[in-house]
Amino acid sequence: MKAVIMAGGLGTRLRPLTDNMPKPMVPIHGRPAMEYAVMLLKKHGITDIAVTLHYHPKMIKNYFGDGSRFGVRFSYFVETEPLGTAGSVKQAQDFLDETFLVISGDGITDIHLGKVIEFHQERNSLATMALTQVDDPTQFGIVITDDQGQINRFIEKPKKEEIFSNTVNTGIYALEPEVFSHIPDGFYDFSKELFPSLMRKKLPFFGLPVKGYWRDIGTIDQYHQVQVDIKNGQLGNYYQEAI
Repeated sequence: MKAVIMAGGLGTRLRPLTDNMPKPMVPIHGRPAMEYAVMLLKKHGITDIAVTLHYHPKMIKNYFGDGSRFGVRFSYFVETEPLGTAGSVKQAQDFLDETFLVISGDGITDIHLGKVIEFHQERNSLATMALTQVDDPTQFGIVITDDQGQINRFIEKPKKEEIFSNTVNTGIYALEPEVFSHIPDGFYDFSKELFPSLMRKKLPFFGLPVKGYWRDIGTIDQYHQVQVDIKNGQLGNYYQEAI
């Protein structure tokens, strides 16, 4: 299986850390954030990886190279102008010729990716997102599914009065190549445009609640908390052994 690491974001809420480096390169216990995503993919046997870049792409390329020293193979796709999350992944359309995973280059997690893939294939889904629960869902996309896991409500970054769930989108997706027929050229976003479109069309779009550690490092507070959590051993053992 192949995967995409989305690593093109500006990380504006992490300034000044991201004034001169892309968000996936901010250090966490001596390693760039994106290296944790690489480690997770490799643990699950996923070694053919596309990386979408935009902000300071050379910094990421210079550190990770072709991926060989991490035991993986990287193909880079650079946005010359912002294309949004779905638009950036569409650049790799020719590379992504089978079921594939999308994961953020700045989310720290030990979620079992194999369970997401298995659920996706069992449901013959077009798009499947891994879900988790958080105390404050206002910074994420909130989700409700039916008994089979079909997503029937989704709101990106709701206002407090709009909150109907604390189950949120982790930004980890299993997708079929056919999804590209629903992504137009140019700027297009997974959460704000593609996923609402799939729901309107009543296409197979599922969510799977998963156990495990997951934290976005979108803010300075979240970034510091991740450092504490890792030190306290809240991530999987393979992370602890590697650090």
